[in-house]
Amino acid sequence: MSICYAFVIGGLLCAAAQVLIDRTNLTPARILVLYTVLGVFLGAVGLYRPLFDLAGCGVSVPILGFGGTVATGVSEAVNGAENGFSAFLGVFISPLSAAAGGIGASLIFAFVISLLFRSKPKRMTSRRNS
Repeated sequence: MSICYAFVIGGLLCAAAQVLIDRTNLTPARILVLYTVLGVFLGAVGLYRPLFDLAGCGVSVPILGFGGTVATGVSEAVNGAENGFSAFLGVFISPLSAAAGGIGASLIFAFVISLLFRSKPKRMTSRRNS
């Protein structure tokens, strides 16, 4: 049943993003930022973890999962550190260490793909009036 929840909730997130692309003037980059901030918000108010427990990869694979991971890292830094400079520094370090696996994998895969494939510039064709 969890596969169905992952499919339905992940599909709804993707469909909502597609509606935003089609019906608004938001660029895909702004929609990515919106989803990241939404993930941080859901993590901050404690709703991301129950949603993840319900839908699994349906919410963790999209960019929403990155925002939830960042919020979890900040929360752990604030709750686990003592007051003072270590808590302040932990707010900046913990989100990166929590998301380090995904960030590192994306950098490595992007590098490998860039070695395997070469991009070619698109040629602009002009139409001649004949």
